[in-house]
This record gives sequence, structure tokens and C-alpha cells, in this order.
Amino acid sequence: MSVSSFRWSLIAALLCAAAPTFGETKLPDGPGRQEVETACGGCHELSRIANAGYSAQDWRTVVHMMLNVGAKLPDNELSTVVDYLAAHFPEKPRPQGAAIQGPAQVTFSEWAVPTPGSRPHDPFAALDGTIWYTGQMANALGHLDPTTGRITEYHADRPMSGPHGLVADRDGNIWFTANFGGYIGKLEPGTGKLTEYDLPDPAARDPHTPLFDQNGTLWFTVQSANMVGRLDPKTGAIKLVASPTPKSNPYGMVITSQGVPYFCEFGANKLASIDPATMAIHEFVLPQAGSRPRRIAITPDDIIWYTDYALGILGRFDPKTGKVTEYPSPGGPRSQPYGITFVRGAVWYSESGVRPNTLVRFDPASEKFQTWLIPSGGGVVRNMMATHDGNIVMAESGVDRIALVALK
Repeated sequence: MSVSSFRWSLIAALLCAAAPTFGETKLPDGPGRQEVETACGGCHELSRIANAGYSAQDWRTVVHMMLNVGAKLPDNELSTVVDYLAAHFPEKPRPQGAAIQGPAQVTFSEWAVPTPGSRPHDPFAALDGTIWYTGQMANALGHLDPTTGRITEYHADRPMSGPHGLVADRDGNIWFTANFGGYIGKLEPGTGKLTEYDLPDPAARDPHTPLFDQNGTLWFTVQSANMVGRLDPKTGAIKLVASPTPKSNPYGMVITSQGVPYFCEFGANKLASIDPATMAIHEFVLPQAGSRPRRIAITPDDIIWYTDYALGILGRFDPKTGKVTEYPSPGGPRSQPYGITFVRGAVWYSESGVRPNTLVRFDPASEKFQTWLIPSGGGVVRNMMATHDGNIVMAESGVDRIALVALK
């Protein structure tokens, strides 16, 4: 599949992953119908639009995303198109997010990103207190100074690279996975210089989550290519290995205190470790066949926590014993737990399937939950990260915002 085809497949999936792909679809009459058919029908089957459902805010974000990747729509028709889509294809019923009281206190600060439809995917908390993020649909990396609110965008040299995950090395360079472009990128913030490391296998078109180990080696997952990769920053050499389970979709990743990468398999009910020297992969099967772990976090004692997106569960995995403990998420089986981190002795994660999204705190000692409604609605918090001073940064994809959560 070409990069362009992969890009449009992703946009189609955003509209409606389960939509039928056959037959003709007639859109409802009304102001904006012709504009929608012209602007959207050139790249998507109209059945995908007819089977989708979003709020007006979310439709506006979706339209901006399509504009960012080449859709043609005059500025004066944007509101007409959004109003038409919101009126005829409204958001489908979702579980209601709820606030659960508890001992912790937090304050939310949120900043709108400069480019509408950026779909900020992953955040990174730098040691200097600033926040980096990937603007996946804007082909950009963003740099936010929370003290001033100023955001600087750095655009990838290669069109439609699709920056996805990001991490910093010891020198402060920002490394990112180019999800659409099939490469690993390095940005030197001081000069703005970008270096690209193409993946050696053409099938590895969608690098996902990057992470440095203690030796400075960059590890990364390659989701739909079903691979895990290793990059040596000193030489640029890249090695890829396939996950043992077909279509297991390697996704989130952590590194243990001993330098062993662990990742979750979003396409299977499995977690896995990879030998740092041989790159041999060992899989661990979760108790429920329907589990789909999406993101993982790790504690200082190397206990792994994961969000089970499919079943609405927070999971605990002990690599030493193989024991798995599951906790139903407060939002229920359709809450779609997603981004997750560990900070100040507690597990924090987002529920992306409820409206509005919630921020969830789980205390492993008391096994009690506390939740907050995200002020902007969240718009699907795909990833979050603890700051060096014990707070949390989040990327809020659907509402084009970056958030800093101060913990008290």
C-alpha cells in the first residue's frame, strides 16, 4: 500500500471503521449536501459519511483534518459543510462520563493548537517544563511553553509524514515516528534541522510508539506492519523483527529498570517482552480472549499496567510471576480506556469512550478510583505522560488541544 493510500485509509477509518464499502449511498437533502458530495466523495465512499456520527465540534475537526491532507473546500463553504454533517449525522449515543470524588485534587490547563485539525496525538514533557506534541494531521511537531502559552510548530520536510509518537534523547533532540511516511525522524530544536531514517522494510510503513532505553537505543513499535524495531542513533542502523502473533498490532511500549522493552498487542489479548540483545519476543496471554490492551505504563518496581480498550478494564501485570489482575473501569465496559501513566504512587489514565472524556486515578494500595471530567471534553486522549515534577501532560486529539494537569 502506498503512503497516500495508507493516509486515506486512516481518514476513512476515522469516519467510520465499520461502514459498508459497496453500493451507492444517497445523502439527505439540505443545504451543504452538494458541497459534502464534492469535497468528501472524491476520496471516500459516501457510505462512510452516512454511517459516521459526530458532534458539530468533532465534525469541524474531521473536516479540518481532511483539508490538512489535501481535500478541496473553499473557506466560505466550511461552516455549511459542518452544519450539514452535524445535522444529518449527529454523534451516536455514548456512555456519560461521571466524576467520582476522592482524596486527590487537580487543576486543568488547556491550550488550543495553532493548526485546526492537527489531531495532536502524543505529548512529551521536557525537563525544562515545556511540552512537545505531534500534530499528526498537520505534518508537524509542536512546542508549547506553558508559562506564556506560546506554541511553535516545526513542519516535517517530507509531505504527509504523519508524526505520531515522540521522545527526547539526552541532548534534547526530539525523535518521532512518521506514521504515514514510514521513517523515524530527529528534530534538533536549536537549528530546526530534521534528519530522516527510513525503515528498511517497505512493509513497515507505520512506525508507532518510540522509546529510548538506558543505553540510548531507540525502540519503537510498527503497528499494522506487526513489527518491533530498534535504531542505533550513533550509526542510524535499524533492525526490525516481526511479532509472533499475526496481526497483533504492537502498540504502546515501556522499558523496565533492567532495560527490557515491553509492549502491548492491540490486535490480540497479549503483552510481550523483547530481548534487548537478540530481539527475541516472548508473549504473555491475558486471561480474557476479548482483551485488547492499547497503552501501558510501568511503576518503579517494574509492575506493568495496561488499558484494555475493548473491555473497559484497567489491568495489572507482574512480569516476575505472570499474574494478571483486572479492575473494571468506572465508566463501564464501553469506556474505552486509552492513554495511561504512573505518577505520585497512582495509576492515571483516560476513558475515551465516555462523553466527556474522564481522567481516572487508581490507587493501587486502596484499589479505589477517582475521576474528573476533562473540561474541553477531551476528544479522545490517546496518550499522556508524567512530568519530571509529578504532573501530567495530555494530547486531546478530537478537540485540538494540549493539556497540563497539575496534581495537588
